[in-house]
Amino acid sequence: MEILKLGSRGNKVKIVQSVLSKIGYNPGAIDGIYGINTQRAVMRFQNDNGLISDGIVGPNTWSLLERFILGYDNYTIKQGDTFYSIANKYYTNVNSIIVANPDLDPNNLIVGTKIVVPYGIDVVLTDVGYTYELLEKNIEGLKARYPFLEVGTIGKSVLGKNLYYIRLGNGPNEVFYNASHHSLEWINSPVMMSFTENFLEAFVNNNFIRGYNINDIWESSSIYIVPMVNPDGVDVVINGITPENPYYEEILEWNDTGEPLSKVWNANIRGVDLNRNYPANWEEAKDQEAELGVTGPGPTRYGGSSPLSEPETKAMVDFTREHNFKMTLAYHTQGRVIYWQYLDFNPPNARAIGEVFSNITGYRLSDVPYAAAFAGYKDWFIKEYNLPGYTFETGLGENPLPISQFNRIYSENEEVLLLSPII
Repeated sequence: MEILKLGSRGNKVKIVQSVLSKIGYNPGAIDGIYGINTQRAVMRFQNDNGLISDGIVGPNTWSLLERFILGYDNYTIKQGDTFYSIANKYYTNVNSIIVANPDLDPNNLIVGTKIVVPYGIDVVLTDVGYTYELLEKNIEGLKARYPFLEVGTIGKSVLGKNLYYIRLGNGPNEVFYNASHHSLEWINSPVMMSFTENFLEAFVNNNFIRGYNINDIWESSSIYIVPMVNPDGVDVVINGITPENPYYEEILEWNDTGEPLSKVWNANIRGVDLNRNYPANWEEAKDQEAELGVTGPGPTRYGGSSPLSEPETKAMVDFTREHNFKMTLAYHTQGRVIYWQYLDFNPPNARAIGEVFSNITGYRLSDVPYAAAFAGYKDWFIKEYNLPGYTFETGLGENPLPISQFNRIYSENEEVLLLSPII
């Protein structure tokens, strides 16, 4: 575990700052710079939790912070405990404890029983670089809070990272959302995960979101989400690359842009643009590469040696074929546009549904630009099934978009994510 102290910088510092801010210790700006305000916040946190108050985030402090990153603690029932007294101790509520421990009788607690106690904070971090490690911790935290949640994997990345899926609902109307085919576009991964958390919280509390009855959607629909299609690439963009990475030398060679990887690397770890690796006129996409100045593996637009040459795209296709999705939404950045067409395919109601999505988000319904006209996931889905598929380009600016755009992107798209299974 990386040791952080005064002068440290990076995304790990942001995570510490974010968690401390969430639990009431003000570290100042969440900027990834371990300054005096962060040091003082760490010292207060250490002092309140019986640790040596040295202002250094070492193994013991990390271990305690980890609980808050996960969003829950493991607790052993003691004599005289009630769910109410435990909830007060953890600044949470009784219903959260009941949901996380469905096999326990609140009126018959047995001393020595181990239970899960969710803290009274959200799990998903939405103000830091959203790495694969953070995705895993958030999934673990949500699964602990909501043990009924279906979580699985559709395959593994080139470097062996799990390609996680989450299922919300148990009804017959199946839809599929995915994000972060492109590593610079990782901001949509926390969008997917925040939607998941908000949906689950509303479901267990019988609440509505934006007027939508979440329990009704749960019973009628199954929303499948792959929040991070390209975890290897996302980690390169956010964390950089070290010599321990087996593709270290190749990536440094392939990046001939003169720019840092954090600004240009959209591909997977083998330099393949995953959204140009699907079998939807893949040959036409290859023919474009010369015009686009692409000669082989690199930061973007290289479609691989053959369709589905990459484990990530093969896993996406296999997963899709295992289900009966009536619609797919692929989330990318940027431009605030929605692409809905593929060649001359015209799936029933695709344009009408796209216009509804456009009205909700304020995004323009648009034709796909020539450079992105073939071999994408949405393209393959439309060609394979003649059903509605959409690419959402969220946010504005230069990729990677700053995390400060998260709240707006989420607000613009939440209703689309609620409506898609029932439209």
